[in-house]
Amino acid sequence: MITVNDKHFNLLYSPEQIDKIIDKVAEQITRDYSDKNPIFLPVLSGAFMFASDLMKRLDFPCEISFIKYSSYAGMRTTGKVKSIIGIPERVKGRNVVVIEDIVETGFTMQTLMEDLKAAGAASSSIAAFLTKSSLLKAPIKVDYVGVDINPLFVVGYGLDYDGYGRNYPSLYQLAAEDAEK
Repeated sequence: MITVNDKHFNLLYSPEQIDKIIDKVAEQITRDYSDKNPIFLPVLSGAFMFASDLMKRLDFPCEISFIKYSSYAGMRTTGKVKSIIGIPERVKGRNVVVIEDIVETGFTMQTLMEDLKAAGAASSSIAAFLTKSSLLKAPIKVDYVGVDINPLFVVGYGLDYDGYGRNYPSLYQLAAEDAEK
């Protein structure tokens, strides 16, 4: 168990389990993109660990750039998606793979996919370390899913609670007693 700010979290996935999840996603992406010279767009700040580990497993020509979209405050989505670091111009005519830490409602990804289309991307897909399919509200497709989890809040491995907890190499889920508060 760890404590982040005022909440307690229990271990959900160890670094070894996370490695196996990333291996699976990397194999799928390699199968689909090894001959397409894609550009990968990790969504900052949460996807930085997943993106780093994923990119090390991709042994084919590709580029990486970074974007930042935000919709969270504390443990809840605000329902408003903000582009903080926008889409680079070089996506025009390119196959784009968005790397995301977690997809919950899908509104951020919906906005991002619309922005990629408007920027002229030849194709776009989403690779998410985690999804919470039970919370999905936007009509989007996550093409590469590491693992689908239950709707409790998670921290670690890049995911945070009010800016804290990203640094843990494991993934932790909100303890049941704190979820009831």
